[in-house]
Amino acid sequence: MQKILVFTDIHILPEGGTIIGLDPHARFSQGLAHALDSHPDAAHVVLCGDLTHNAAPAEYARLQEALAACPLPVSLMLGNHDRRAPFLAAFPDAARMQTGHVQQVQDIGDYRLICLDTLDEEAEDIHSGYLCDTRLGWLDAALAGAAHLRVIVFCHHPPVLTGFGGMDQIGLRNRAELISLLTAHGNVTQIVSGHIHRTLQGSAGGIPVAVFKSPCHQMPMALGDQNPSLSIDEPGAYGLLLLTEEGVIVHTEDFTLPPTEAAIYD
Repeated sequence: MQKILVFTDIHILPEGGTIIGLDPHARFSQGLAHALDSHPDAAHVVLCGDLTHNAAPAEYARLQEALAACPLPVSLMLGNHDRRAPFLAAFPDAARMQTGHVQQVQDIGDYRLICLDTLDEEAEDIHSGYLCDTRLGWLDAALAGAAHLRVIVFCHHPPVLTGFGGMDQIGLRNRAELISLLTAHGNVTQIVSGHIHRTLQGSAGGIPVAVFKSPCHQMPMALGDQNPSLSIDEPGAYGLLLLTEEGVIVHTEDFTLPPTEAAIYD
């Protein structure tokens, strides 16, 4: 069994910056330390987009600082709050495509992790996501090369409607194309996303979808609300994927809850 740690929607700000009174850098650092302490046998870390809040060079520099002591390999992804130029200036090795898109493949045991780049810097609403023909073609090849592997696809924007009206308006605009491609190959066992700032489960073309919340600020349970900026101070979390012989097991850990001791009940 292999373990994958997943953080999404980190929203790093310059030193002293907060979101609804919360320090994203401190929250992420606390969450990463908790995850590494609780799961020192993890094989990989995936940061599933919205690494920073404003895509400023100082914010990416603080992310570099937060990751400096991480002993595990890390896959970095982009979300709607990121921008490719300042990101690649800070993390030049993250580009895996000649087009500058940040997509990558990582094989771990009998599984292939495929990280997609759903950022659309040309969109009228840049907070929505899109996968162009170039990125979809790359994905097609990555899936074809994993004929004998189980595939987990990571994409910042979920390929499903979530019921949060404002967030669905800035969702993945061509999710039907993505789902069609994934189901055509038949080897995708799990999709993992962020963007919503809330933990939820769903299904896209029969493929399980897990959406993790942020280590910092969360979306309140306001289904139907058209405001995509609603935020609430609820426990920060990270995701944990167990890659087993029988399939993917999905866990989420609220790391900011007060520590408690386990008790045995009769």
